Amino acid sequence: MADRVETTSAPNSTILATRVDPTSSRYEANMRFMADLMSQVHNEEEKIREGGGAKAVESQHSKGRLTARERIGLLADPGSFFELGIYSASGMYEEWGGAPAAGVITGLARVQTRLVMIIANDATVKAGAFFPMTAKKVIRAQNIAIENRIPTIYLVDSAGVFLPLQEDVFPDTDDFGRVFRNNAVMSALGISQIAAIMGMCVAGGGYLPVMCDHVLMTDGSGLFPGAGGDWAENFRRRTGRGGDAFSHQRHGRFSRAE
Repeated sequence: MADRVETTSAPNSTILATRVDPTSSRYEANMRFMADLMSQVHNEEEKIREGGGAKAVESQHSKGRLTARERIGLLADPGSFFELGIYSASGMYEEWGGAPAAGVITGLARVQTRLVMIIANDATVKAGAFFPMTAKKVIRAQNIAIENRIPTIYLVDSAGVFLPLQEDVFPDTDDFGRVFRNNAVMSALGISQIAAIMGMCVAGGGYLPVMCDHVLMTDGSGLFPGAGGDWAENFRRRTGRGGDAFSHQRHGRFSRAE
């Protein structure tokens, strides 16, 4: 047996020494500036987490329903939820009152220690209606789940498409229809999808759960009506109004009445 030759790695010849002086006035000024920025970001995120505001949260509670964030808090293992895309639609749709976090909460979490993707409609934001950015955010979460083979849980509470902007929601490859295409792709790949209908599940919002592997529906609050021309005509006949009047709010109320 040949003698073994021991080799040693060459010592690190380049050592970078810090030139930061934590006692300098410049360092302290930069530190205060960074702390102010972080505080600003924290405050912005807390505002976004309020969703549609206190009145909308109260309305949700009055129906015997939890908010999306409360549902996630109960579903996910403590401290495990990592939110994705909280700034989606930030500063957009102001003419419609805004859409904090695009009206949907997405993120990774552990449920009974199992890693999952959670996609939860925020019913405090325009009754959980889909804006154009809502669809893009859901698709992004689905794509992450597809690429990493992550089981996905949908907490459904949505009035469907935000009708005043419906022409911007459907048409492209990264718009609303792609959500359902992704449902089919995930099913073909064997990626588990579970949908819990916890409130409204109207029209376009109803396609997603029926394409999942398992569907749960809360007793007394889960609603699953369809939609179409006859439904819209019935609305116009009852109210004497049409066009833009057929908004997400009336859309939601009418579906609950039916």
